Amino acid sequence: MLPWGTELAGRLEQTTIISDVLRGNPLDDPHERPIWVYLPPGYDDDATRYPTVYVLQGYTGHVAMWANRMPFRQPFIETADEVFGSGAAPGCVMVFVDAWTAYGGSQFVDSPGTGRYHTYLCDEVVPWVDARYRTIAAPGSRAVSGKSSGGFGAMITPMLRPDLFGALATHAGDTLYELCYVPDFGKAARHLRAYDHDIAEWWRDFRSRTAFTNEADGVLLGVLGVTACFSAADDGVPVLPFDPRSAELRPDVWERWLAWDPVRMVDRYADALRSLRAIWIDAGTHDDYFLDLGAEAFRAGLERIGVPADTVHFELFDAGHAAIDYRYPLSLAWLANRLDR
Repeated sequence: MLPWGTELAGRLEQTTIISDVLRGNPLDDPHERPIWVYLPPGYDDDATRYPTVYVLQGYTGHVAMWANRMPFRQPFIETADEVFGSGAAPGCVMVFVDAWTAYGGSQFVDSPGTGRYHTYLCDEVVPWVDARYRTIAAPGSRAVSGKSSGGFGAMITPMLRPDLFGALATHAGDTLYELCYVPDFGKAARHLRAYDHDIAEWWRDFRSRTAFTNEADGVLLGVLGVTACFSAADDGVPVLPFDPRSAELRPDVWERWLAWDPVRMVDRYADALRSLRAIWIDAGTHDDYFLDLGAEAFRAGLERIGVPADTVHFELFDAGHAAIDYRYPLSLAWLANRLDR
């Protein structure tokens, strides 16, 4: 495989969106954001309207990374273009959403610690796209997909807004938090010994030097960032769900995290989930964060509440958490064939 880009059968527009709800956010992150919109082959030929697939990035991801080219692999924009150019699925508009924060991500939720990223996605990005492109503005014609934290966003967004999204694809999405997150709490507490057990002190150090030059950085950035999303105080200060000396869980704070666990959300949002027309769930069998087990638990929850089996595609495959981008065009084709037109 040649390591250079290929000409697309469709086309990609790279532009910006100005957000009102992100203006003055707690981290002073930009309220003007990049947004990429892929238009399928034939879009410019007539007045046809198309379903839309929104694509969410994983933690520490940002929209420009969708163009990254790995050795012997094409970026998703090109493999998505092949799905439509080859006729494997009818065309869709695809929207690559940026939800970066200073901590590396937003989990696509509204939080006093990061900003109103759920509102940004649902009440600003979606109407912005529908106003500028020939989309079919109905939930049965709108899907959301993502991997890891993006997969988490893809799971929760249709639960919260079934009036907007009628389908989802989650690749190794964050779920079953006692397995996904708790193992890192012990690692974080050990790392914090070097910072007087104060994650804010680590954050000051992290911002003063080249990122990821300390073995603690990866774990502590993830813990701090998700804490800011799930358990920030009203003034925006992240409140850890565990004791920074012992890693013992703080039950009241931990419950705030568990309220965002898609497995535990299933029963609360049963009606919304039953209304969806397509749900793709997959993960690697040796995922580093046990998200294959989370995927199993999420699927079991869907079965329990009566989501029809023919609505759900569930698959485990031989992989860990990284380098599973080759799965994205598979779910895209599956979704595209099930969205209303």
